[in-house]
Amino acid sequence: MEFGLTEEQRDLQKWAHEFAEKEIRPVAPHYDETEEFPWDVLKKAAQVGLYSLDVYYQAAADTSGLTLPLIMEELFWGCAGIALAISGTGLPLMALWSGGTPDQLQTWAPRMMGTPDDPQIAAFAVTEPQSGSDVSSLRTRARREGDEWVINGRKVFITNGGLADIHIVVATVDPDLGHRGQASFIVPRDTAGFAQGKKEKKLGIRASHTAELLLDEVRIPVDNILGGIDKFEAKLARARSGQSSGRASSALRTFEVTRPLVGISAVGIARAAFEFALDYAKQRTQFGKRIIEHESVGNILADMATEIDAARLLAYRASWMGASGAPYVHAEGSMSKLKAAEVAVRVTERAVQVLGGYGYIRDFPVEKWYRDAKIYTIFEGTSEIQRLVIARALGGD
Repeated sequence: MEFGLTEEQRDLQKWAHEFAEKEIRPVAPHYDETEEFPWDVLKKAAQVGLYSLDVYYQAAADTSGLTLPLIMEELFWGCAGIALAISGTGLPLMALWSGGTPDQLQTWAPRMMGTPDDPQIAAFAVTEPQSGSDVSSLRTRARREGDEWVINGRKVFITNGGLADIHIVVATVDPDLGHRGQASFIVPRDTAGFAQGKKEKKLGIRASHTAELLLDEVRIPVDNILGGIDKFEAKLARARSGQSSGRASSALRTFEVTRPLVGISAVGIARAAFEFALDYAKQRTQFGKRIIEHESVGNILADMATEIDAARLLAYRASWMGASGAPYVHAEGSMSKLKAAEVAVRVTERAVQVLGGYGYIRDFPVEKWYRDAKIYTIFEGTSEIQRLVIARALGGD
């Protein structure tokens, strides 16, 4: 067990931090105010190599599992909305990576990322108006007609939805089989019948594009089913014969892999708020002494620091488990996401409290971090869902 970073990992961390400090922090207020997608920042990230397939190849080869966590904590320290715009393609890319065929990976992964001069983004579309975290009840349907799939439905709260060049859309083929009758489909943006609906105006992470997707008789080639048609038909045959796969749905498996990354993103937001509050407490004086010297404020900062470290270690452990192939016996991925999300909300709220009235006004960034943090107890599985997953794992289910 190692708790120190290698020199290469420290260089990686420094690289991401310098980009966040120089390219993200200065423009964060603008994108938070306008809610525009930060294409300029994404292009800069692509040009320096932070937004590239090479980063994901490096992460896949890293047995420590820390490549992406180190980068993401620093980017989200810069701005959660902009960082999500940069990292949001990771979720559909991992779905393609884990579930696609080699030919699909070779064909579609480059289109998801684009080039340094013309970067593209991708989206993973699961959530629906009536389903929320209940992936088994999806109403979006896919039916096969000859050499095509025809998809109808509506998705909501989709990160990069509609802006993305490539969308991975989860749909139900056989509703009688629940999640075992579902599949993921590769849908390019320019496909007929596929359109962006309402763009959401959000409390936080405003630089990240969130929208609904409308699918009306969307036709795609039969080969655009993730993993290939032969594999899916064999899966359906096993399910219909009553054989148990013993595996969660492909969508849920993707979330399992990415939950520690969501957790470390929340750690980045919490750390940003903590550092600002700490600096403020060292400089501000009341009743003749710095406010950090007041016991009540010192205790708040001590708790903030401790909780951030605890959340980071949980995320690191879960990331290492994922990279090394260790099973999440006790839902360690969900543990890391649950802890980090609730720490981010608590720490940013406490940062506002430390600054008092200044924390509540938009002249200081802590109110933004507070708004950004809240989504982490909701998306990628609510805190309530994470607790349910952990409880079931503890019960042996």
